[in-house]
Amino acid sequence: MDKYSVIISNFGNRADRFLTGYGEDRTLKQLFEAAQRTEGLGGVELVGTWHITERNVAEIGRLLRDHGLKLVSIIPDHFATLVYSRGAFTSKDPAVRAQAVRDTQVMMDAAAELSCDLLNIWNGQDGYDYSFQSDYQVERDWLVEGIRACAAYRPEIRISLEYKPKEPRTHSFLGTAAGALLVAQETGLPNVGVTIDVGHAFVAYENVAESVVILSRAGGKLFHMHMNDNYRLWDDDMIVGTVHTIEYLELLYWLDRVGYQGFLSLDQYPYREEPEDAIAESIGWLRALRTIVDRMGAERVGELLKTGDAAAASRLVRQAMMDELK
Repeated sequence: MDKYSVIISNFGNRADRFLTGYGEDRTLKQLFEAAQRTEGLGGVELVGTWHITERNVAEIGRLLRDHGLKLVSIIPDHFATLVYSRGAFTSKDPAVRAQAVRDTQVMMDAAAELSCDLLNIWNGQDGYDYSFQSDYQVERDWLVEGIRACAAYRPEIRISLEYKPKEPRTHSFLGTAAGALLVAQETGLPNVGVTIDVGHAFVAYENVAESVVILSRAGGKLFHMHMNDNYRLWDDDMIVGTVHTIEYLELLYWLDRVGYQGFLSLDQYPYREEPEDAIAESIGWLRALRTIVDRMGAERVGELLKTGDAAAASRLVRQAMMDELK
């Protein structure tokens, strides 16, 4: 049975480049209350220093218990902290690189105290904007070294690298599933893997189901999933399934087939929609899509894949969506 979580700041205020105030500021308690009210949510992800610091771990523990939620992951803030605006693990300043490692390790300590075994790292500022701005060899070495230092610090905590082709930098060092996998492998440590954010994969023009298989074949390196939707041009963070409905069906089929056991975590930041409605609608879509995949049947899909018959595949999906299968 699928398990759903959410990055808890989805329920708070949201901002883009033009408007800083699409919603309302909410206290940490109010964010947890919103998560508890949303049917189907069993877990939350917290952003380091936005929600959790080394000083409020006990408070977070109480909020998790009081609202019946599991801490699924902590996301260190490598993207919205000024000191990291020119890179975290890949900053040209060695003091900043060392701080990125320390700050990440603090979040690992908090995770361990809260019985959370996953740190999700989206290092959005680790990249470049112009030609001849980055030493790709040296800075990739720094990236691997920084991640390795974190992973070695607490081997029981998994480090999951979330990739994205661009934004806030025009080019991210972790830009694709294959690129993130290579960095994970270069650390040489088993507790480093990859997060697929479905919207980021769409922007990278990946077939997300195939990316699931690639990461799974590489020794089980698919650690985590972030769910949203977009039009492939930008990280629009839309309601799940509202654009790429059929691709989501294939994604759920392959998550089952590779044996993914983790949470499906909502990462949307709905700007103009009521957050609780938008998150609930994504869960509603995921449940509906799951029903369709179940109607299609794993055995039937497996037989179909042996033929490569596109028309037969279209027919099976259509009939399952319309509940016309016999």
